[in-house]
Amino acid sequence: MRDIQIRPARDADFNAMWTIFQAHVATGETFAHGGATSREASHEYWFAPSATTFVAVKGEERVLGMYKLQPTHPGRGNHVAGACYMVSPNAQGVGVGRMLGEHSIEEARRQRYLAMQFDYVVSTNSPAINLWKRLGFSIVGTLPKAYRHRRLGYVDAYVMYKLLEDPARWELPEED
Repeated sequence: MRDIQIRPARDADFNAMWTIFQAHVATGETFAHGGATSREASHEYWFAPSATTFVAVKGEERVLGMYKLQPTHPGRGNHVAGACYMVSPNAQGVGVGRMLGEHSIEEARRQRYLAMQFDYVVSTNSPAINLWKRLGFSIVGTLPKAYRHRRLGYVDAYVMYKLLEDPARWELPEED
């Protein structure tokens, strides 16, 4: 894990991010995006105005993975962060996902989110589910047969949630 750093994503990183994105959506096993998602749509997704996007890099150049953090909902739901993660197939199994997960939790706290929610974790994605559980997330809901898996057909998706701070200490913002 030496020489791996997590930093804000730059437009210059997008070619590598696009390659990682394509590899994941092509499998049809973990992400809702279809294989026909355009480069432009992918760029808009990762660099949405509401998102903060980070990359894990080895050295200065090699992008190993990425995540984006943004409010799950506007207005009265904007205190809960949502996130999406992708790790290069060439970097899986060595801890990059864990690094991204830990970084995202700290970044969410830094941005003053009070909780995190993953609203569409494919039930057959055991590595992700196990990682999120180790990082303190719980499955709080099941969406029956909500994901169309390329090999297995319709499978469940989970909603996973983690409080970032004791709710007894949450302050209500001024009415908007």
